[in-house]
Amino acid sequence: MERTIKPEILQAEKAGKLILDVRRGSDRDASTEQLAGASWKDPEKLTEWADELPKESDIVLYCVRGGSVSNSVVDALQARGLRARFIEGGIEGWKVAGGEVSSR
Repeated sequence: MERTIKPEILQAEKAGKLILDVRRGSDRDASTEQLAGASWKDPEKLTEWADELPKESDIVLYCVRGGSVSNSVVDALQARGLRARFIEGGIEGWKVAGGEVSSR
């Protein structure tokens, strides 16, 4: 499975996807925005929540810029057999591509 999804593709294919915000707590606390419908999951507690995710869902996650946090979470989720990808450029890339955000 692909590791990433381009923001423009996700905009066209967002329906039916499980969207996870995996920004570090401090990064999330510093922001008032999130992707609409996203659920925050603490990346530092991944082992506590990863096995509860539905295996049949397409999972798209994001951090601030699509770097080390997203990469490590995608690795861990894919290793568990989940269909997980992250948004290229994170939430910042999403916004640059014209993606909508909502207040959290």
